[in-house]
Parts: sequence; structure tokens; C-alpha cells
Amino acid sequence: MTASDWKKMFTQLDAKPVKKAKYIKHNSPKERSCGKNKIRCQITGRRGGIIRKYGLNICRQSFREVATKLGFKKYS
Repeated sequence: MTASDWKKMFTQLDAKPVKKAKYIKHNSPKERSCGKNKIRCQITGRRGGIIRKYGLNICRQSFREVATKLGFKKYS
């Protein structure tokens, strides 16, 4: 079960508040203090392929779009 679909069960559990509370307690995604899943792209929100050098914190796809605006040059 991914973090995005764990809330889909709420529609069935709305009639049963005790079971809903237990479900939330045991199935909610864990809050991360460090690691790959904690850091997101500031532009798109993606979690993979993050460029953190120089404090950019953007994914590689977004970097390709904004690299010239940031002052990077393509040499090849």
C-alpha cells in the first residue's frame, strides 16, 4: 500500500469510527526524519533524481528546463 492510496479506505470506515481510528494508527505512512523519501523537488514534487548540489533541490527533469536561467552551460 502506497502513501497516496492509504486514505481510500476512509469511505468504507466512516460508519465505524473505532475501526477507522485503529486503521489510521496502524496504516498511516511513517514520518521520515532523513533519507531519499524525505526530500522532494521544489518545482514538481517528485522524489526521484533530486539534484541537491548548490542547494538547488530540484529533480533532473526540472533542472534541464531551468539550467540556462540559473547560469549553467552545456559544453557538449
